[in-house]
Amino acid sequence: MQKNVEKMTTNYSLNFDPKKRDKNKIKYLIYHYTGMKNDRLAIKKLTGSNSNVSCHYYITVSGKLIQIVPDLYTAWHAGKSNWWKYKSLNYNSIGIEVSNPGHKHGYRKFNDNQIKSLIKISKFLIKKYKIHKKNILGHSDIAPLRKIDPGEKFPWKLLYKKKIGIWHNVNNKKIKFSSNKRWKLNLNKFKKYLNKIGYKIEYSDPYQLRKLIKVFQMRFRPELVNGKLDFECYMIAKSLYNLK
Repeated sequence: MQKNVEKMTTNYSLNFDPKKRDKNKIKYLIYHYTGMKNDRLAIKKLTGSNSNVSCHYYITVSGKLIQIVPDLYTAWHAGKSNWWKYKSLNYNSIGIEVSNPGHKHGYRKFNDNQIKSLIKISKFLIKKYKIHKKNILGHSDIAPLRKIDPGEKFPWKLLYKKKIGIWHNVNNKKIKFSSNKRWKLNLNKFKKYLNKIGYKIEYSDPYQLRKLIKVFQMRFRPELVNGKLDFECYMIAKSLYNLK
């Protein structure tokens, strides 16, 4: 990883908290997509003095790694957010933005060069700050009513295979067989599972709950994202609830 760090360039942003933080306060790694049409526009926004947003690392469409804010400064990438007992996760996290036009501008798969760069910098940061696998999250996980990035095309399962983040152990074939039976899904238990995973589940409004389920599907069942609680989603949540 040292060679890759040396290859990294910098394009520092003014958008960060000037007081340095203790490295032991860094608990989370948060992934984003830029939602911008190209690198130029994204970097301009992340470094512009009037935007009030930034990140620690930026991965271009070609896979080039750029540091925007040094690790020990708090970048402004998470906004209003919740996970476990933490609120406003900026202070306790490192944010990585990956170039992608997002759902509003022609959302597309993340390319091989971007993924390679993402894996390398993620492994480096996980080791350096001892970040737990359960604390590797998407922006949508920590702000499900506001955000949907990095979206259903983000390679969560592949990252898990590279020992980055978590995944479930649900067998799709068994699920399809079992789902033919009549199951009564317990919504309260499903909420309990999500709460144990880390999601904020205070939402009682059906619209808000649907958005939360949709975000959960984007992360753990990207093949079908419809915001509806079904047997497969229920079992995936249960699987993650039991994760050690």
